[in-house]
Amino acid sequence: MLSVELHSHSALSHDGRDPVDMLLEQAAAVGLDALAVTDHDELDASLEAADRADDYGLVGIPGMEVTSGAGHVLAFGIEELIPAGLDYDETLDRIHDQDGLAVVPHPFQKSRHGVAPHITDDQLANADAIEVYNSRLLTGRSNRQAESFAVDHGVPMTAGSDAHIAEMVGQAITQVGADDRSVDAILDAIRDGRTSVVGKRTPWYISFRQAAGGAKRRIGRRVDDFL
Repeated sequence: MLSVELHSHSALSHDGRDPVDMLLEQAAAVGLDALAVTDHDELDASLEAADRADDYGLVGIPGMEVTSGAGHVLAFGIEELIPAGLDYDETLDRIHDQDGLAVVPHPFQKSRHGVAPHITDDQLANADAIEVYNSRLLTGRSNRQAESFAVDHGVPMTAGSDAHIAEMVGQAITQVGADDRSVDAILDAIRDGRTSVVGKRTPWYISFRQAAGGAKRRIGRRVDDFL
């Protein structure tokens, strides 16, 4: 089994803080086998991390968190940017056109752009996998909803730290029954449902710090754009 972090953000995300080197260092330090950097509507940092991952003894999985018209969708194994603002079905189609893997993160968390309130159950079940454990939680109710849905509809399950600062990489990981240490093997195993999830809650003060830092960076960028 390989330990994989499937949900992390670099400084390229509007609410991220750290460069890819720090994410890779943390992933290696906590004993992960693979890391995906999944910035909001950005791909460059993830491609950089995937290219440099081997230097840290890791498999680097290219990916991004796409803002579809219905909410967030994680895209893995892609090489070209998936545009934001497409409807949910077209977003999945664009990911699959690149032979990528479409995973829906925190689907039942409306306040965090979860897609479930805006699509049908059949559409949600069409995802290649569903993130059933996101470590940035308050009560865990939304995670339980996601897991119940995945089990009832036979959809593969993943976990993710949703880390916006490097020290939170590895809070929630997907154990993947891959045949070898490669991107293709990992993504194929997830498609096949050869996964289990392991995670712990991000401490509330870290979640607060991440949110506050993200808001500060967004304001700073808007001021820079205005000037």
